[in-house]
Amino acid sequence: MSRAPGGIARLNAVVRGRVQGVGYRWFVQDQARVLGLSGRVGNLRDGTVEVDAEGPRSDLEALLERLREGPSGADVSDVEVAWWEPSGAWTNFEIRATR
Repeated sequence: MSRAPGGIARLNAVVRGRVQGVGYRWFVQDQARVLGLSGRVGNLRDGTVEVDAEGPRSDLEALLERLREGPSGADVSDVEVAWWEPSGAWTNFEIRATR
């Protein structure tokens, strides 16, 4: 687990299950914006969704709980989590192109 001064952290999560084609990225973006987090979410070609988010650790943990649930059409089977040092690279939360 990495944390910067002030309790700001970076969450990287790879979400597996039925998470593409069900509005998962828009769900994540909405949840992250409500929590005041910055970062990005995007589909990966292997059918997973990757989330990078920065903000207060407690808000990131709240996002992580929401990632495990997902929107009503999703079926999340696993969330792989890593905690990194924040990069400060983002000013908002965006949906990125599939990679």
